[in-house]
Parts: sequence; structure tokens; C-alpha cells
Amino acid sequence: MPAPTVRAVRLLNLRAQHDEIRAEIGEAVGRVIESQQFILGPEVEAFERDLAEYCGVGHAIGCASGSDALLLALKAAGIGAGDEVITTPYTFFATAGAIIHAGARPVFADIEPVTFNLDPARFEDAVKQHPKARAVIPVHLFGACAQMDAIGDVARRRRMVVIEDAAQAIGAEHNGSRAGGLGAIGCFSFFPTKNLGAFGDGGALTTGDVELAARLRRLRMHGSRERYLYNEVGYNSRLDALQAAVLSVKLRHLDAWTVARQRNADLYRQLAGARLPITLPSAQPWQSRHVYHHFNIRAARRDALREFLITEGIGAEVYYPKPLHLQECFGGLGYRVGDFPEAERLALEALALPVHSELQEGDIDAVVEAIQRFYQGT
Repeated sequence: MPAPTVRAVRLLNLRAQHDEIRAEIGEAVGRVIESQQFILGPEVEAFERDLAEYCGVGHAIGCASGSDALLLALKAAGIGAGDEVITTPYTFFATAGAIIHAGARPVFADIEPVTFNLDPARFEDAVKQHPKARAVIPVHLFGACAQMDAIGDVARRRRMVVIEDAAQAIGAEHNGSRAGGLGAIGCFSFFPTKNLGAFGDGGALTTGDVELAARLRRLRMHGSRERYLYNEVGYNSRLDALQAAVLSVKLRHLDAWTVARQRNADLYRQLAGARLPITLPSAQPWQSRHVYHHFNIRAARRDALREFLITEGIGAEVYYPKPLHLQECFGGLGYRVGDFPEAERLALEALALPVHSELQEGDIDAVVEAIQRFYQGT
């Protein structure tokens, strides 16, 4: 029997995405170059208005990165030395890193096995054990919202600030409301691989609070409200005009790209079904709009499967191989193996498959067929 034909399927294809909008991007970038206003200015203000409207909030504030967005949010909320902030151990490093940079202490609580997001019950347990906790950062991981009603109820009773890490979830919805408008402050990343990606680093914060918005604008500009007059010590974290111009173009296409991602996720479920020893992600009732930043399956023999797929020319990646509570830099927090079993189990089983909007007809068939060959031992 001849060997199966290898069909290359990339985990991400930014070049194909750019080809669709090359003329629009060129016009936007040219406009910025002609203006010679590269830092903040009209391009950033226009993007901020569009982003606020897209997220259903009153204010959006551009900044230099998603990591900076988290730090600025914590500082604007008054979180600092002696405070504790509860979050998930199964997320990108920046979530907990920002807590440390703010001078506070991360407290971890385990995740739900189905959504991969912060478990409201485990969050409530952590709150009872940590009376110094003044904030919570739920992460809308892989493009789907955490259980914000349940998390918000606990936070309100304890007068805790809710800061959404929506870095992977632009356009996602919780019971019809957009990510970024579900807490006091929402934090977004425009890293190039995100669903809405810049041509470099970029980030933004969203809020419905006028005073918080004003403070966030000061903090991103060294703490200045007027030029050379400083109300507090802030940061240099501004979204530049070139990135804002690119993001404005891409924002107009984002919903179409999201629909394509959702269609691809549905196709995986149709083709794989129950035939393979893998668990496919699916939206839960409160996740009224899943934007599938990543399509993460849970798979037996995950690492071997990934290696096989790569040799077959199929992109696959592990997000994330070691939970944050087991990272060396957080060793001083006192956590051990076994403290958060769901996060630890997922770190051994999760594998991201291609789901991006530029996938071509037959690509997902090729991915599913390759997975089937792996488990059949061919």
C-alpha cells in the first residue's frame, strides 16, 4: 500500500491573511508615514473609539502590549505591596508576571476540566483562605469566557476588583456580553498571532469607568495628564500610530475571520466525532460566542501525537506544558505538584490544532486523518 500523501497544514498563516488586506494595510501605513505622527494621535484615538464600540464599553485605552495592559490595570485599581491577586495557574506567564511587577502576590486556584478556565468553586475556596486578596484575574483562555457571573458574585461579596485577561478572547461573549466589559477593566493583547494581531507588540484596556479610564491614560504616559506635569509615577506604554492603523484595518475583518474559525471548529467536531481517543473543545452555555483563538484537544500520548503531526507537515503546539505554580520563578510561593490537579493534567494532555481562518478546503480532513493514522499505528 502506498504511503499517504503528506499535506502541509500550518498552525498559523499570517502571510495568507495579509495577502487578503494588503492594499488596505498599505494605504493605512502610508497615511501614518505622511502624517509623521507616530506616537498616539488621531490613528490611536480612532482605533480606541472603534475598539470600545466593538467591546460594548465606554472607553478603550491603547498601550504597548498585553503584558503592560495587565500591569496598568492592576496599578490603576490600586493593587500593590501586601495585596494578593487570585488567578489561574494555567495561562500564559504574563498573567501572574504582572501581579509580581505590581508588587502583589499571586494566589492560584484550579481550573475547570472542560473550559480550562478558572473554576468559580475553587476561586471561592481561595478567597476564604486568603483574606488579603483584593483582586481576581479570570483568563478567557483560548477564546472562550470564564464563568463571569459566578466569579463576579464572589468578588462583589468580598469587594474584590475583577480584571479580565481577555488577551486571547477579543469578540468572545458571556451570555451575550463581550469580553472586556465583564469586569472593572479588560486587558487585550495584539501580539501578531492573536485573532486581532498587530505588526508587532500592542495592547489595550477597556473599561466603563470614566475615572479608571483617565487614570489608565495617565499611567501609560509616565503618569502625566498634561505635558511635563506628572500626577503620579507611571510607565512608558503607548500604542504607536502604525500599529493602531494596522489594527483598525484588521478590526473591520475580524468578525468574518471569527466566523471562519467557528466553522473550522465545527468541522473538526463533524469529522472527528467519537472516533478518536481525543476530547474536542466546545462552547458551554454561558459562552455565547467562542472565538477559537486556539483549538485545543485533550489527547492520550499527547507529546508523541504532536511529534507525529509535525513529521506529517501539520502544525501543532502545546499551550502550556508546565502550569505557573510549578515554574521555577514562582517557587517561593510554596506550591507543589498535586496542588492543582486539573491544571497539571491539562498541561500533559492539551494540544492545539490549526483552526485559523485561512485554512483551505481539505486541510482539516488532512489533520483528522493524520490523527487517525497515529492512533491506528500506521
